[in-house]
Amino acid sequence: MPARGKKYRNSESKVDASRAYPVNEAFDLVPETACARFDETVLMSMNLGVDPKYADQQVRSTLVLPHGTGKSKRVLVIAQGDKEKEAREAGADFVGGEDIIEKIQKGWLDFDAVIATPDMMRFVGKIGKVLGPRGMMPNPKVGTATNEVARAISEIKSGKVEFKVDKQGNLHVPIGKISFGSAKLRENFMALYQAIWKAKPSGAKGTYVKSCYISSCMGPAIRVDYNEAKKVMEA
Repeated sequence: MPARGKKYRNSESKVDASRAYPVNEAFDLVPETACARFDETVLMSMNLGVDPKYADQQVRSTLVLPHGTGKSKRVLVIAQGDKEKEAREAGADFVGGEDIIEKIQKGWLDFDAVIATPDMMRFVGKIGKVLGPRGMMPNPKVGTATNEVARAISEIKSGKVEFKVDKQGNLHVPIGKISFGSAKLRENFMALYQAIWKAKPSGAKGTYVKSCYISSCMGPAIRVDYNEAKKVMEA
């Protein structure tokens, strides 16, 4: 691994790696440890006590963060007829049917989120191998395979995020930008933390949240006291 730069090492020196920080302290520390010249994205990383290979231990859901993510998403809607018109009026960046699916098959990927109406899913299946690995395959469980096109566009544009555990039970979710400031980042974090607890699967046994960290995308990880965070959530 290449040596860390001076700015990173300076940021890292401000974090006590042996300590789990209370939520307020953790978010006061995040802006101090950002070390890039651009407005860094802030991430929450969590390890859950679940085994996703079992159907009753899957953790997957969505929520609209109170203050959004700070990123403007380019939304593609795959629809036809009246729903195509609805998508354009609702502010979709790209709208199309089979024509746009063919375009994607040829390598076009200039979008960040995909919504499709149920009647178009049989065509969307043709590009499942392209969208799936990128986390953009429309799915009714997260509201992206739907006839409520305008609502889905509004939610994504307003800062909707999806979270899903990987094979090791890890979650990595953006919760805003450094420029948001500690208070807004903390509110986004607590909304996400609550949503993850609400999504606790029936098959989860023992300790549900095993570890929780926050960091700017270029800064060091800050360990959050997840038990204190749960008390704040329940207060």
